[in-house]
Amino acid sequence: MTYTSDTAPEAPGAPGLLDDGATQVLPVTPVTAAPPTPAAPAPPPVRPDTPSLEDRAIGCLVGAAVGDALGGPVEGRTPEEIVKRYGGRVTGIVGPFHDDWRTARPLAPYHKGNGHVTDDTLMTHALVRVYESVRDHLDAYDVADHLVPDLIGTPRWIPELEAEALPLQRIFLAEKWIVARLHYGHADPREAGVGNIVNCGAAMYMAPVGVVNAGNPDRAYAEALDIAGAHQSSYGREAAGVFAAAVAAAFTPDATPSSVVVQALRLAKDGTRAAIEAVCEAAAPLDDHEAAVAALRAAVAPFDTVGPDYRNPSLGARRPSRLHAIEELPVALGMLLVGGGDYRSTVLGSVNYGRDCDSIATMSGALAGALRGAAAVPEEWSAEVARASRLDLQAPGAALATVAREIFTRDRARARTHEQAFTAISAIPALTEAGAR
Repeated sequence: MTYTSDTAPEAPGAPGLLDDGATQVLPVTPVTAAPPTPAAPAPPPVRPDTPSLEDRAIGCLVGAAVGDALGGPVEGRTPEEIVKRYGGRVTGIVGPFHDDWRTARPLAPYHKGNGHVTDDTLMTHALVRVYESVRDHLDAYDVADHLVPDLIGTPRWIPELEAEALPLQRIFLAEKWIVARLHYGHADPREAGVGNIVNCGAAMYMAPVGVVNAGNPDRAYAEALDIAGAHQSSYGREAAGVFAAAVAAAFTPDATPSSVVVQALRLAKDGTRAAIEAVCEAAAPLDDHEAAVAALRAAVAPFDTVGPDYRNPSLGARRPSRLHAIEELPVALGMLLVGGGDYRSTVLGSVNYGRDCDSIATMSGALAGALRGAAAVPEEWSAEVARASRLDLQAPGAALATVAREIFTRDRARARTHEQAFTAISAIPALTEAGAR
């Protein structure tokens, strides 16, 4: 398959609406009544082995957390440094990159490694809690009203600190921005992300948006863009929308890595679309995640503002631009293609890529888990990450699936109300020029 935006098909239905029966738009001629609405088409057959909504939701969030934990200890490193430190590629849960991690720069005092999740998972679970509270679609105001108070007011176990603390004390500067702008600056939530570091900070925790919009990439894209407006701008915000759309696309019964990429490309704009195209073109002929590392880095490099030395970003790094993209999402999609959707191959390729590999593996792990369900994530990894991080990794996915069903029911009712209103108004005879006189 050629991964270019011109080949991406249109998604069925209008963005944000569910096809609960076709709405007939009548011609503008005098009529006495609208014809009856045709019956809704029968749903397509589903294979017996297709994972359920609950299974995919759990697989998505468990897959994200395990990818995060595997990538944490080698975040910011090059593939060569990873091989030197561990005597080869990372093949599972490993210890910290530095034995003296409590004081080693630049990550002290965080205990990255040994199955500990990072801020990617902490933020993902925080967003799940917002959905559990609101129990409907979210927008930027929900970030201000629910997410920010959670970050600054409720102590939680922080695995990397090995202590209970406020999540605010763990999240990175780009996430602290949310608190500064919304809680202290009282910025309009829809615009609060403007001026922040442009990075993957918003995209890394947008998987829940894809889950609650399962099978509807357009609605996931729009909702994530709204939510992310409180956190990011430019290509950082765009990546949040595209990642959520990719997760939603992965819930489609017959979804494949290729179909997920096609939907991501259909919606992506500007440098984000160009970067995904370039990386996925490079990934298409590859099936070895170790060999893919250099090829995917070369493909994304022209769009990445950070530069070749991840620890020493260029002067143009992380600034708004229509020409650039975050590195993490295109590489995650590329590794999903290289791994053929297999969780182990996809995530290990993402981890051994280095650089911001915890976020890359969070995204690719979420997509692989959504495609194949919870059983796709190796139990020896998920059980140890849950134990080491003192987290129930399955509960957030199960809770989110319940919320998704409630939201879908509301969406159907809202769609019917709109359909009835539009059908009624479209049946009213139009005023012609002669009639108006």
